Amino acid sequence: MSDRPIPLVDLGYQQRQVAEDVRAGWEAVLERTAFVLGDEVATFEQAYADFTGVSHCVGVANGTDALEMALRALDIGPGDEVVVPANTFVASALAVRRSGATPVLVDVDADHLLIEPGQVAEAVGPRTRAVMPVHLYGQMAPMHELAACCDPDLAIVEDCAQAQGATQGGAHAGTFGAISGTSFYPGKNLGAYGDAGAVLTDDEGLARRVRALRNYGSEQKYVHDEIGFNSRLDTLQAVVLTAKLARLGQWNEERQQASRRYEHLLEGVERVTTPRIAPGNAHVWHLYVVRVPGRDDILRGMAEKGVHAGIHYPTPVHRLGAFRDLGYSAGDFPVTEAASLEILSLPIYPGITEVQQERVVDALVASLEPS
Repeated sequence: MSDRPIPLVDLGYQQRQVAEDVRAGWEAVLERTAFVLGDEVATFEQAYADFTGVSHCVGVANGTDALEMALRALDIGPGDEVVVPANTFVASALAVRRSGATPVLVDVDADHLLIEPGQVAEAVGPRTRAVMPVHLYGQMAPMHELAACCDPDLAIVEDCAQAQGATQGGAHAGTFGAISGTSFYPGKNLGAYGDAGAVLTDDEGLARRVRALRNYGSEQKYVHDEIGFNSRLDTLQAVVLTAKLARLGQWNEERQQASRRYEHLLEGVERVTTPRIAPGNAHVWHLYVVRVPGRDDILRGMAEKGVHAGIHYPTPVHRLGAFRDLGYSAGDFPVTEAASLEILSLPIYPGITEVQQERVVDALVASLEPS
């Protein structure tokens, strides 16, 4: 058995499959020198809109910008509040803060660690303009339940960064709210060769607003009617994303196969709680997150055995220094806080082998044993 370390994420398998398509695409871009908003950007935007089932996809520089511009397109800003789960990557709350609005945090459900609709209903107040459900680890938040507990005038802005290809009741992430943002960071199910992102919507007016916002606030050269960004999807990255999008369905299936192997290998292992799939969801396993007591010692033990696991995420948003001014305290979000001490992300990616997964589980089980 190979002693080669097993990384948390290995992109080499995907790179080898798309290398020739990317090379040819990049050569075409270099030949035309169309480096900013070239035809390849529009080609990818249309392809990803078709894949997701929305009318408009607007490519931007990264996922955080995507969420911020989605909020700004809705005219959400200073004086407004946006409800966000406490269990999420910091970018969700950062986008709200950068728009000028205030994030209002809520707890998640204990089974799936997704935003809890009952908590959302209690958090909505007179200044609330939007709810930002985060589709986490590869499966979608409970969108129908959220819609049922929210006023129709309240905008739903989906954070789809971890759910490319995920569905609920057959509908893709990004098709439930007024607008959504996603990230194409390299490790995502659909990842670029650097930072990239997109905004998705069925609303033509919102799409036009985002297209202006990403380009200095202008749809027409040298006509700037509002303060915008320099946040455009790079043409070279659009080539990469188009090549990878053609293989995303297969890669997501490989992730699903790997998740089933983990479920089998971990069956009956005491002290390890495996992830659950919420009803109606088709999970695409961006991450395979188990829960174990004594997580930090186990993480170190696995690393010593050549298996690199991760934590998504070790510090809830309300405990981060950047959001101290929101006034939350330890104990305000008990489910999130308890999970943050136990969650452990096991290596999962297209191309991971059964032998590698067996090594991962062997290292996990061995690390559970007292030394």
